[in-house]
Amino acid sequence: MSTISRMQQELQLLEAHSNLRRLPEMTHSGRDVTVNGRRMLNLSSNDYLGLASDRKLREEFLRTLTPDTFLPTSSSSRLLTGNFTVYEELETELSHLFGTEAALIFNSGYHANTGILPAVSDTHTLILADKLVHASLIDGIRLSAAKCIRYRHNDLAQLERLLKEHHAAYRQIIIVTESIFSMDGDQADLQALAALKHRYGNVLLYVDEAHAFGVRGRHGLGCAEELGCIRDIDFLVGTFGKAAASVGAYIVCKRVIREYLVNRMRTLIFTTGLPPVNIAWTLFVVRRLADMQERREHLTHISRTLREILLAKGYACPSTSHIVPMIVGASADAVLHAEALQRHGFYALPVRPPTVPEGTSRIRFSLTAEIRKEEIEELGNKL
Repeated sequence: MSTISRMQQELQLLEAHSNLRRLPEMTHSGRDVTVNGRRMLNLSSNDYLGLASDRKLREEFLRTLTPDTFLPTSSSSRLLTGNFTVYEELETELSHLFGTEAALIFNSGYHANTGILPAVSDTHTLILADKLVHASLIDGIRLSAAKCIRYRHNDLAQLERLLKEHHAAYRQIIIVTESIFSMDGDQADLQALAALKHRYGNVLLYVDEAHAFGVRGRHGLGCAEELGCIRDIDFLVGTFGKAAASVGAYIVCKRVIREYLVNRMRTLIFTTGLPPVNIAWTLFVVRRLADMQERREHLTHISRTLREILLAKGYACPSTSHIVPMIVGASADAVLHAEALQRHGFYALPVRPPTVPEGTSRIRFSLTAEIRKEEIEELGNKL
């Protein structure tokens, strides 16, 4: 069988199991999207604070630009000629906000997670990763030379047994987790993980705050701020492409880790830097996150409302956050539920294998602060 024929056969098999993906054609209008001529409330966006649809915020930022500061490309790796002053301003701002020695920014969360772990690990490293960490972390682990064991999701007892069993056999162990998990919307116990880490001299903690940055904490810095354990985390990573309505990612860390990554991290060294205008927008937003507590509180309130509705209707709902899954089961059923909701004006999407395990296909509601409580209640009536 030729390569093309094999590809065609695999695509047909995906379609037969209701798992075939296609890029949607859509237009955006504030909180809404229009797909196939139907305008719907967007319940699948990662714009958690509603900043991407905030026209006044964009207008305010545009007034800060001049032809000299509107720089649409860096034209180079940061290690060559692409290290503009605004990069360093953002990194200084982040290290100040988090109270860490240093910060480093990357082109994306994917670049961060696929680049950091291979840079800081070797054959004498063991990675203990939560079973449900994001695909970018899994790819970073695969690219590293480390041995990896995946512990059961949020199972701290198993993690503790693994640490006891293996800590003496490796030069270093890295515990890898997300703070808010992208599919179930539940949380890791960061304080308990930090306590486990401190029992051993060779254990480091890596936390991805992609879905918490901007949303949690008094200043919007994430779950680590909310729980008071920023300094307990060696690799504290987050993204700007969600609640911060921008693009790129960051790590806040010790200065020696930053310098090591600058010298060893391939996804930083061998790529053109983000356009300086994007970095300037990110800095503009980050400086305002502390003042967005009202948006965070509203998001918390409507998220709780939707979780209560789902539980009352008999759906399993593990979420403790603004990511609220309605677990259906079969992929075909999830597709049918999504289509029905879209007919009622709610753009909600099915999530199917391999993103989630077989038998746990779901509608993944990704809520934003722009959604009103009455719209959540109307959604509940349509489920």
